[in-house]
Amino acid sequence: MDKDLIISAKGNEMQIAMLEDKQLVELHTDKGGDHFSVGDVFIGRVRKIMPGLNAAFIDLNDDKKDGFMHYLDLGVNYNSVNKYLKLAMNGDASMTTLKDFTPEPILEKTGNLNDVLTVGQYVLAQISKEPISTKGPKLTGDISFAGRFLVITPFGHKISISQKIKGREECKRLRRIMESIRPEGFGVIVRTLAEGRSVSELDADLRQLMDAWRKMTESLKRVNGPQKVWSELGAVSAILRDVLTDDFNNVYTDSETVYNEVRQYVGSIAPGREDIVKHYKMETPIFEQFGIQRDIRRAFGRIVTIRSGVYIYIEHTEAMHVIDVNSGNHIKSGEGQEDTALQVNIESAKEIARQLRLRDMGGIVIIDFVDMHKAENRKKLFDVMTEEMKRDSARHTILPLSKFGLMQITRQRVRPAVEVDVQEKCPFCDGTGTIKSSLVVVDEIESSLRHLVTVQGERGLSLMVHPYIYAYLTKGLLSMQMKWMWRMKTFLKVKPNVSFNLLEYKFFNSNGDEIIM
Repeated sequence: MDKDLIISAKGNEMQIAMLEDKQLVELHTDKGGDHFSVGDVFIGRVRKIMPGLNAAFIDLNDDKKDGFMHYLDLGVNYNSVNKYLKLAMNGDASMTTLKDFTPEPILEKTGNLNDVLTVGQYVLAQISKEPISTKGPKLTGDISFAGRFLVITPFGHKISISQKIKGREECKRLRRIMESIRPEGFGVIVRTLAEGRSVSELDADLRQLMDAWRKMTESLKRVNGPQKVWSELGAVSAILRDVLTDDFNNVYTDSETVYNEVRQYVGSIAPGREDIVKHYKMETPIFEQFGIQRDIRRAFGRIVTIRSGVYIYIEHTEAMHVIDVNSGNHIKSGEGQEDTALQVNIESAKEIARQLRLRDMGGIVIIDFVDMHKAENRKKLFDVMTEEMKRDSARHTILPLSKFGLMQITRQRVRPAVEVDVQEKCPFCDGTGTIKSSLVVVDEIESSLRHLVTVQGERGLSLMVHPYIYAYLTKGLLSMQMKWMWRMKTFLKVKPNVSFNLLEYKFFNSNGDEIIM
């Protein structure tokens, strides 16, 4: 599978798009500044304890939102972390290796936060979930530092191997390596990308993580109030760290500064692969050049149309995401309704798996598929969804279809879902209302045209549209009109009508009679 990363760094924020086989599958926005990011480590001060919730609100030096920490989120090594924090804040943070540090007893799983924390107390905490809606960031006391191949957990001692590494001999090899290079006082989690890596590669990754730990401990000496003491990598570096594999082809960016930073980072984690980073210098905006802007318009609406005519509705609520599958103008095939329903559902499942990654939808997702009566078809659909979701790095659980035809998915929720406004102000109501993007209407016209030609067998069609849409469809030698005619092997005449609103269109048959859709 070919993978490309496209980075647009013009303006106040950075947008990062990941393509798999030229299809947009992930979109990230990095606004920079001091906003909360998963992995950031803070010194916080306990502002309020809620005995009924067995939790506390932690002041992170943010005027708007406090962090939230439950008793169970303190971590089993909280006593050791708290002891170390007190020593560090008193100026004794020389034990960066933890070799001479005497750990405290582990924290009991059943206990009261009142017995552990007091209002005004300082705590060392890491962001485990970014602020979502009205909720502040969720915090954990289990501090960890993630690298490309390894994750280190200070004050721990366990060596854990990713469950995705299946080979027994490989697991034994990795465990032996970790036992020989693991620093005393630190636990290690071996990530999936570590499979097959040499001792030198794993040791280099471990050294970088230990450097991050040392930098954080040095910053603890200068703490005089709630503040960030260590920051996770930027969005670009974090993505490269987690996904850079041999099938990752190119990284394009339109910023010279980002180009130099990314090239240097790629050289540090994958020596010899710096040439995959390329500086984009054309005048056309980089997202337009690679077709990403168009894909965003198509993919982020409330209604997402699939090329076969199938479409899905996506609704976001505070508690969950709801997706409804509709067959639309899908051409019937097979032996009957059951086969058609299966085909529609399989096509929708592939798009839904992409949408979950693209919008970074987390929490509970409920999908209402087209009803199927055969158990084997329900099993096929479940298998397809399971296979498609294997590409998703977020932790998730998929349940088989219920008797009501609903599929339930839970997906790790650590950031707010990505939302892109794909509506534009209506020129006919002076901005008092909104209409769908004109690009979406062009897709609807194409879908309707395909239905008329392939299903109803219409020939010699005429299409009447607003002059703006007319210009878009007909301009250029290889216009959209010509492409449709060539693909569908039929003649199509496009006419402008100034009395139409921007998104209105009508089809007429060869006799000039309007075709009611």
